Amino acid sequence: MQFYKERILNAAQLKRLSEHKYSCTSASILDAWLQPWWCWLVSKTPLWLAPNLITILGLIVNIVTTLILIWYSPDARQEPPRWACALCALGVFIYQSLDAIDGKQARRTGSQSPLGELFDHGCDSISTVFIALGACIAVKLGEYPTWMFFQCFCAMTLFYCAHWQAYVTGTLKMGRIDVTEAQYAIIGIHLVSAVLGSEAWATKGTLEVRYSLGVVAVAGVALTLASLAAAIAAGGVGKNGSTVAGTSILSPVIPFSLVVVPAFIIFQKSESHVYENHPALYILAFGMVAAKVTNRLVVAHMTKSEMEYYDWSLLGPAMLFLNQYFNNAIPEYYVLWLCTIWVVANLMRYCGQICLEICDHLKIHLFRIPYPPAPLSMPTSPKHAERNATSDSEKSETEDSAPLINNNSISL
Repeated sequence: MQFYKERILNAAQLKRLSEHKYSCTSASILDAWLQPWWCWLVSKTPLWLAPNLITILGLIVNIVTTLILIWYSPDARQEPPRWACALCALGVFIYQSLDAIDGKQARRTGSQSPLGELFDHGCDSISTVFIALGACIAVKLGEYPTWMFFQCFCAMTLFYCAHWQAYVTGTLKMGRIDVTEAQYAIIGIHLVSAVLGSEAWATKGTLEVRYSLGVVAVAGVALTLASLAAAIAAGGVGKNGSTVAGTSILSPVIPFSLVVVPAFIIFQKSESHVYENHPALYILAFGMVAAKVTNRLVVAHMTKSEMEYYDWSLLGPAMLFLNQYFNNAIPEYYVLWLCTIWVVANLMRYCGQICLEICDHLKIHLFRIPYPPAPLSMPTSPKHAERNATSDSEKSETEDSAPLINNNSISL
């Protein structure tokens, strides 16, 4: 494992990436209802606005609104201001809407590329951490730290498993209740906290109301793992039932385990209760490592290459582990900050470098459409909902005017 690589992707990987065709199926309930809104929104979007810029703007809004919530309740036990919860609901809504139209804008401007898929999923992997953490703070789940740990890592695991399944089958599969439904449910959670206050979630019947979130998380994990298990049992699309890269269909479990298992062990073994006292910072640190690993899985899928097990972002958790081994020679809170800074910097460097490599190979720009695009007709009131999407290159312009799959559209 080389500390710094001048090139992350080799020539063969870049060639396979340029030949990659996006494949996705969806049966989402809300997608069909939201298509008129998304189509109207993209019709009002300037043609010069690059799809990747739309994606990153949505992510920035979501991160900023969640960080405001974290500022007021870093331990997820304090009552956050109601306006901060309302702002966070707005942030998730803006992110979700912009994330839904980036692919539409790409096809509208004729600027589709494999980079758009990678960029979209990369932003989603980061956003997943912030959305899950924001929801936990809104219901003051820090009062039950183990439950909060479970909730946040469930969200990361679900996202990772969806792409694991895509790595095995070659197709990203979205269920009837999936990403869009989860995002709007979290918007609802923030709105309840904004109107009634976070204490409303502590209302007791047989159990506190906020435990219902755990039931939903368990159900989501069960459904996702069942779908993944079925895909694994059926065998992959590669040679002899392997993944798209010809590797073992079970191999992706190792990199993600190197994130989740140390996170749980460090949390349990901490003498200073570093997680219980600073849950938001702890989850952000390990969440960014999970995002990095997920990004590498998406890259492995798109380039049809083997996924490396070890990554330099794991040095962050290793700092905490070694510090505990040496009886906390440095206060754990300081080591946690150092870990967070390291993993965020490592993630940003990786994402930036790989985007630049792909831009250089495809001769495109990351945040700019280098020519005046000709507008394509796109009615704002689609007549029917499209339930299955394959690669964008296989869509006709007529099909493109129909509803598009949310969250996973290719953009530039």
